[in-house]
Amino acid sequence: MRWCVVRLNDEWREIRLHDYDELFSVPGLYERLIYDILKCDSPARIRKLFETELAASDTQAATLRVLDLGAGNGMVGEELADMGAEFIVGADILEAAAEATQRDRPGIYADYHVVDMTRLCQSYRRELAGYEFNCLTCVAALGFGDIPTEAFANAYNLIEPGGWIAFNIKSSYLDQDDSSGFARLIQSVMADKTLEVRKTRHYQHRVGTNRKPIQYTAIVGNKRRDVREEMLP
Repeated sequence: MRWCVVRLNDEWREIRLHDYDELFSVPGLYERLIYDILKCDSPARIRKLFETELAASDTQAATLRVLDLGAGNGMVGEELADMGAEFIVGADILEAAAEATQRDRPGIYADYHVVDMTRLCQSYRRELAGYEFNCLTCVAALGFGDIPTEAFANAYNLIEPGGWIAFNIKSSYLDQDDSSGFARLIQSVMADKTLEVRKTRHYQHRVGTNRKPIQYTAIVGNKRRDVREEMLP
């Protein structure tokens, strides 16, 4: 577990990089560490790529019904709302994330669910399906063990066929010699057009605590069919 020393409001704090409860509990701490110090620009990067593809397909952002998976404290939801999306539902496993969103960005989400997406009972699955999502976003939440493959697949399967998928992943997951669980899932859905990829963009997601660049790939596409059980590792 990596530690980082952060100065916030003239106070120095030593925190664990992945102690999200602490990161979200202090106003401004998450943004200070992840976006100012570690130079993460992924929400804006995904937005720009997504906006370009929406324009190319003559799709208005106002028509989107978005499930924002791994919503955190609402930074991606804020980008979506700013580009014109009017119905956004957040989902995160952490209560602290929901509380931070309500504190820092009230009104961004039409609803926010604190839920383990790997354990959806039938009644809860029906409740989420009732939103009739036509878009899934998942930004800066795949690649460090934050969201399991099953959680991503369950969220993906809530999106209507033809709906939009916009997310980012570690670039190594697109390498054919990467045999990890998430790599196999992403490679499978792209190979058989379960996800029809419209555009990819390789970029620097952020730097690590050692200041070395961390490379990610942004992906925007359209869902053609559900993820099948046999695709899961």
